[in-house]
Amino acid sequence: MGNSKSGAVSKEILEDLKLNTKFSETEIVQWYENFKRQCPTGRISKEEFQTIYSKFFPESDANTYAQHVFRSFDTNDDGTLDFKEYIIALHMTSTGKTTRKLEWAFSLFDVDKNGYITKAEVKEICSSIFKLIPKDELADLPDDENTAEKRADKLWKFFDKGDDARVAEGEFIQGVLDNEEALRLIQYQPSK
Repeated sequence: MGNSKSGAVSKEILEDLKLNTKFSETEIVQWYENFKRQCPTGRISKEEFQTIYSKFFPESDANTYAQHVFRSFDTNDDGTLDFKEYIIALHMTSTGKTTRKLEWAFSLFDVDKNGYITKAEVKEICSSIFKLIPKDELADLPDDENTAEKRADKLWKFFDKGDDARVAEGEFIQGVLDNEEALRLIQYQPSK
């Protein structure tokens, strides 16, 4: 398979992805072929991403969360994900190291991309996470996190900050690493 063919993943992107993910060359090439079949333009729009993402949460409203996930991986802010951004997203959310995943989680919570997160941003992301939880699982949540607001308040307390303060990336990562409860609160793990 020659790299000069327009249908092949470029040698530069292949080497970069091999270096920055745990995927093998064969896996990356297979992902690329699949990606090109699904997205002949070589780009995936926010709407297409939301459709794909929603299939993972058929019992829930995943659209808001999918928009935030998309934003966090659209690193060049062009409104689409190219193959490289897509594979990095796949790697970060499935096999990435804990610290790298937390760096990604920080970018997810940093809605305005200013390098800090605020309590309002935590509430916004907690609200979108909450929509992922199927209605039949809501009743099983503890009283202090059975609404998006309570969950956000509980998470914010781990950072030991006032309501108007902000949290830098290092503080966020350390705060979550230091507390398993905080790690649980920044994500949704289906019970089934």
